[in-house]
Amino acid sequence: MLIRKNGSLNGNDIGSSEITPKETFFNRRNFLTGAAALGVGALALKQVPGLLHPDAVHADQKLATVPSKYTVPDAQTPFAKATTYNNYYEFGTDKSEPAKNAHTLRTRPWTVEVSGLVKKKQTVDVDTIMKYRPIESRVYRHRCVEAWSMVIPWDGYSLGEFISWAEPLPSAKFVQFISVSDSKDMPDKPSVLDWPYSEGLRLDEAMNPLCLLTFGCYGEVLPNQNGAPIRVVSPWKYGFKNGKSIVKIILTDKQPHTSWNESAPSEYGFYSNVNPTVDHPRWSQAHERRIDSSAFPKTIPTQPFNGYGDLVASMYSGMDLKKNF
Repeated sequence: MLIRKNGSLNGNDIGSSEITPKETFFNRRNFLTGAAALGVGALALKQVPGLLHPDAVHADQKLATVPSKYTVPDAQTPFAKATTYNNYYEFGTDKSEPAKNAHTLRTRPWTVEVSGLVKKKQTVDVDTIMKYRPIESRVYRHRCVEAWSMVIPWDGYSLGEFISWAEPLPSAKFVQFISVSDSKDMPDKPSVLDWPYSEGLRLDEAMNPLCLLTFGCYGEVLPNQNGAPIRVVSPWKYGFKNGKSIVKIILTDKQPHTSWNESAPSEYGFYSNVNPTVDHPRWSQAHERRIDSSAFPKTIPTQPFNGYGDLVASMYSGMDLKKNF
């Protein structure tokens, strides 16, 4: 195990360990041949993400990971689907556009500014952050507010460990995440939000060990369209809560501005815990389309807190989850 020395992020290199295997790329040609034989080729292309753009932009660089107790038995979403069906609006509003357009994002050099109500305010290189703790391979359910879901092996370590290193002040109550918004790296950002993208968590949520500071997926460094080089994954919340390509982490005593909540507060609450009993104004949240290796996504019941209630529900004891959606 990597040990922090003298309160510094400059530790020894992580030792080699088990490498999480990457899913075999989805075989587009074989699928289309079979689909054509069934007479459903055109329909399949529309319904199965990952077929139109199978060559996702990704770094193809392996990560050394250690096993984690945080995993689920659900079938994993194939790598090619998880990297070609994305919400990353800075690179386009269509699900297929981030994989086509995110190659413009330069992920090195990359630093993260840690500021606000912490004792250790500083700017840290992402490669140094990655070496702070052993990188775990965690298989998480991932639920989008648009009622589709995936199961993805994410690679990182608990965000709370990094926040603890920064030594939050007693007055800190929330954490804000600011994403990169560089006109050179993102030349065609649509005007759907007020950039840069901002998200936030209550401090106890960010400190929950389930909340992951994420550097990779499927045993490789994060593909650009999945939020390279550093993002957050809080699997009991809807996907838009998970800030991508983070450049600032700010601890504050007030609930921070968050992009979607400010843009459409009746549709996107600050908490946005997965809740099948609280519908989106335009669709039900009771069910979701699980994107896996099958030809057509299955519709399955949505679980409260995305199935992680035993690990997170206590943080909301006594809270009206319909009011605080």
